Amino acid sequence: MLKTVFKGKVWKFGRDINTDIIIAGKRKYDTLDIKEIAKYAFEAINHDFSKKVKDGDVIVAGANFGCGSSREHAPLVIKALGISAIIAESFARIFYRNAINIGLSIVECKEASEKIEEGDEVEINLEKGTMKNLTKNEEYHFKPLPLMMTQILNAGGLVPFLSENNGYQIKQ
Repeated sequence: MLKTVFKGKVWKFGRDINTDIIIAGKRKYDTLDIKEIAKYAFEAINHDFSKKVKDGDVIVAGANFGCGSSREHAPLVIKALGISAIIAESFARIFYRNAINIGLSIVECKEASEKIEEGDEVEINLEKGTMKNLTKNEEYHFKPLPLMMTQILNAGGLVPFLSENNGYQIKQ
């Protein structure tokens, strides 16, 4: 069952964070263990990121997060680090789909992307489409994901969703 409310500390990144910044392409050849690969997440811009991030933390970024290649490794390492959700002004479409397909919660919210700062504590309610910046006592609103995407997240990703539902079936 998908957790619909997340509370965590923010790690802030700028705009146009591409998949090679998230995880360098060369790292995917090191091992098949995604937890091992995740140790190198964001190493080009924050060398110790994987050592500092904690389960439940949240990434906040500018526009076009996840641009670049279509490698599924980028959202997989983020999820492997325990990041509960990514908030961005916008996502590259292939990253957006890959994140949903592997069960990583993502939220598009320009206002939150601009106002939330690194170290802030936020609470996100996916069902209500609300986000509270507990540090600044501010609230932001976003459009909740469509039902089908919520069901995929709820199942833990696309493969578990299809397995549970004998293929494609939307529950009303």
